[in-house]
Amino acid sequence: MFFRRLNWNVVGWFKLVSAISYTIIAAGAIMIAYNWFAHGYPIKLGLSFTGGTDVTVKFNQPVTPEKIKTALATVGVTDAQVNTLQKTGELASERFTISTQVDFGDQPAKVWNALSAVAPVDRGQSQIESVGPSLSHEYLIKALEALVIAISIQFLYIAFRFGWNYIFGQVVVIALVRDAAMMIGIYALAQKRADDAFLAAVLTVIGYSVMDTIVILDRIRENVKLMPNAPYDKIVNSSILQTMTRSFNTLATVVITLVALLAFGGASLQNFAFALLVGICSGGYHSIFYSAPLVYVMREREQRRTAKRRTRERADAERPRTVAEAREQAARGMSRDQILAARRERRAREKTSGRPTGGPARYRKKSQPGAPIATSLEDEQFYDESSEMDPLDAQRAGLHDAELELGHEEIHFDLDDEPETSGETQSEASAAAKQE
Repeated sequence: MFFRRLNWNVVGWFKLVSAISYTIIAAGAIMIAYNWFAHGYPIKLGLSFTGGTDVTVKFNQPVTPEKIKTALATVGVTDAQVNTLQKTGELASERFTISTQVDFGDQPAKVWNALSAVAPVDRGQSQIESVGPSLSHEYLIKALEALVIAISIQFLYIAFRFGWNYIFGQVVVIALVRDAAMMIGIYALAQKRADDAFLAAVLTVIGYSVMDTIVILDRIRENVKLMPNAPYDKIVNSSILQTMTRSFNTLATVVITLVALLAFGGASLQNFAFALLVGICSGGYHSIFYSAPLVYVMREREQRRTAKRRTRERADAERPRTVAEAREQAARGMSRDQILAARRERRAREKTSGRPTGGPARYRKKSQPGAPIATSLEDEQFYDESSEMDPLDAQRAGLHDAELELGHEEIHFDLDDEPETSGETQSEASAAAKQE
């Protein structure tokens, strides 16, 4: 109940949390690239993947791991992993396990001679054995395929569980990928060997991270109904604080156990405890401070895309398709620039897709010699040589009046009347009348 009373804005920390995650993942990627170009492998692999030699040695006096590594370097072993063992009644630093990817199965004498140079070796309590690659390349590919299938099924199930809300499913998948990437990056930075215990730790972390994330997402769904009028960021933030006590208690109990295994466990458990500790801490960190705020961020992005799409649809619906519609919209208050832009866009669309089919026949109004220059929006609409008009629209728009203004008057013939006098005869008759 302690975290419920805190006034933390966890949603507002999203950018900082993302930056920390990206920094760790980027550092791990750089280390993986360095290992690849410098040593030929992206991350150190254990004997389960590569095979090699496993040695258990008992000295008659205490020695240090550094002396053992120096002695093994004389026989070409530079990747030795030395762990201390201790049995009841023995002095510390007398019994060790040594793992190396160099195979000495046919020549064990080289190893014993190198170790005897450090201190006398009790050969009766020491042994050397060759280890074959139990996890082959095919096995690793199958494990990755199973992981992809499991993540896909989780995505569909979570989307179904939360009412086909694909945002929740996407958030879970993104969190899983980030947890795995951070775990691999930290493993590369620590120069730890990835073996079968590492794969087991990765799968365990994926299950734990999903479990903790679903609890928070379920609380968000409940609070949406309980807080219908609250902003969505406040709903998400309240859900995180309400479940943080449960998440912290679960994380603390697991971490305490793993720290005990890492400090006091044997050599076979230390690698597994380290991988599990890194993954559990990463999963708890992401589920609390990253996954839940990501729901709000993705929801805001989806709403912005929806708003833009609706704006475009309204603009397409309001765009004039004929000159009459353009005149009507102009009368309703559309600006000249808006109408011209709409007309240009319509023409460009018709040029690319062809003339619209169906509807009444259309014709192109050609410019006439001596036509006046368009000085207003209305003139520009009717005297633009590229404008297309429906015949009925042209009649309603007063096209015939415009033609009369251009000088195309109708000619009437009246054969019963006398022909009119010419201009010169009329002028002479007027002059004579004035003289009289």
